[in-house]
Amino acid sequence: MRIARFSIDGNVGFGVLEDGELDVIKGHPFAEFERSGQKVPLDKVRLLPPVLPNKVVAIGRNYADHAAELGNAVPDVPVTFFKPSTSVIGPGDPIAYPSFSQEVHHEAELAVVIGRMCREVPRERVKDVILGYTCANDVTARDVQQREKQWARAKGFDSSCPLGPWVETGLDPADIAAGLAIQCTVNGEQRQLGRTSDMVRPVEDLIVHITEAMTLLPGDVILTGTPAGVGPLNVGDEVAVTIEGIGTLTNKVIKRG
Repeated sequence: MRIARFSIDGNVGFGVLEDGELDVIKGHPFAEFERSGQKVPLDKVRLLPPVLPNKVVAIGRNYADHAAELGNAVPDVPVTFFKPSTSVIGPGDPIAYPSFSQEVHHEAELAVVIGRMCREVPRERVKDVILGYTCANDVTARDVQQREKQWARAKGFDSSCPLGPWVETGLDPADIAAGLAIQCTVNGEQRQLGRTSDMVRPVEDLIVHITEAMTLLPGDVILTGTPAGVGPLNVGDEVAVTIEGIGTLTNKVIKRG
């Protein structure tokens, strides 16, 4: 099932995507819900970020080839950092190039969307706390990341966390471990191509590790790392992240006003 969050005529709602239409649901997708039977063509709505997370917990250097391309070793424990809710944008929304950076990179990532409040999740129950998966772009001010010990500005600036286009609920950690293709293109040219099976630590391990420390809330998002091939974005570029079995997230880079 694909669940999208959308806006039409000033109203915001969730819908199940089928055959190019959204079947509007009653309530929200973080509990049992009913379909209203009211259907809206996908091309008549504006797709929004599929969730509004309280927090985005991101994992760094979770693909060995990406760690190597930046001259880093694979860490002994997952590298975790936060992207604030104000960094989140949706499909088609512009990425505003930050004025304090001269080197902004794309990072195509699989995002896990949490479906229920959870803490200290045992590995065998990870599947129970996941609503689904979506595409993400961990846009990074690389020059700032390299000169500042903390990554808050480099990874957390406004519009640095595109998510979308919807949440795919029909996948589970076993599908991710088997290997979904993950790709990034810039202006139609392929930059990144990897498989989720290349993650150093799988989704189960990441959720166990994160929830040892903190409570995750419905709608929270976990970014699972990026494969090799990260590179620069410039004003005017169109960047697209495609993940097998989910869809394509596309955003254009603009000058920050």
